[in-house]
Amino acid sequence: MNLRDLTYIIALAETQHFGKAAERCFVSQPTLSGQVKKLEDELGVIIFERTNRSVKITPVGVDILEHAHQIMEQSNIIHQIALAHQDPLSGPLRIGIIPTLSPYLMPIILLPLKEQYPQMKLILSEEMTEVLLERLHNYEIDAALIATAVDAEMFDVMPLFDEPFWLVHPDEKAFYLRDKITQDDLNNMDLLLLAEGHCLADQTMDICHLNNRSHQGEMADLRASSLETLLQLVAAGFGSTLVPALAMNGLSTRRDNIVIRELQLNNTYRRVSLVFRKSFPRKPALNALSQIVVENLPDTVRLLRSKKLE
Repeated sequence: MNLRDLTYIIALAETQHFGKAAERCFVSQPTLSGQVKKLEDELGVIIFERTNRSVKITPVGVDILEHAHQIMEQSNIIHQIALAHQDPLSGPLRIGIIPTLSPYLMPIILLPLKEQYPQMKLILSEEMTEVLLERLHNYEIDAALIATAVDAEMFDVMPLFDEPFWLVHPDEKAFYLRDKITQDDLNNMDLLLLAEGHCLADQTMDICHLNNRSHQGEMADLRASSLETLLQLVAAGFGSTLVPALAMNGLSTRRDNIVIRELQLNNTYRRVSLVFRKSFPRKPALNALSQIVVENLPDTVRLLRSKKLE
């Protein structure tokens, strides 16, 4: 058994297809299939159940794959330690980020990051929180920028900033001239939400106590896949929505028929943090990334002090 064999079974477990796994590993399908069978014979167990149509991992295979991931992570750590000894800020840094943050934060930080750390290669993955945490757990990314709490036993967390929510509503709404939007206003309005799976949808429901309402509004079944779609629906008069502060900096919000207002209410914000595995060795790279983030944020968010990682 060697690291190459572990690479093969990890690829096969993730793709559940010998051809795709072989393509990922840059070998022929017979080579990969033969090495997997050789490893199973060596261990005396079946890692994958094979049929003409599918490849499924066995229960013992699940346990083996868990350790295979850990071994590959340790192997990667050896390379990272050597790299860090040369220059901890050089080389690839694989960062995941949620879709409701990426389009608004990345344009702010990418150029400063490139100018200050040209040796760092940022590799971005935009996925929803659940997917990012799974990929982080499986060592597929190095860290993730998310806006929900995580299991502190599994990951380390570096809070970066609190991002307030702004109210976006059609300009014909009755509370257009009100000096202040109240919690009751939020609780009683027809609120447009993102589709299930977006953490922003859950946060909006919590802020407006939608889970406690017997009537969710006429647009309860109208869900959008992006913030841009929500803004389009608001402009068309279908309802109101809550949008994170960074999204207000985009040109897409400068349009007729909508009104954008900051909420002066408690707890109407989300906390954005950098989440990473406790074993990740290149802490200086994460420090550099987080510092670039907080140095280039607009004053519409509240910065959080966080000590540098050791």
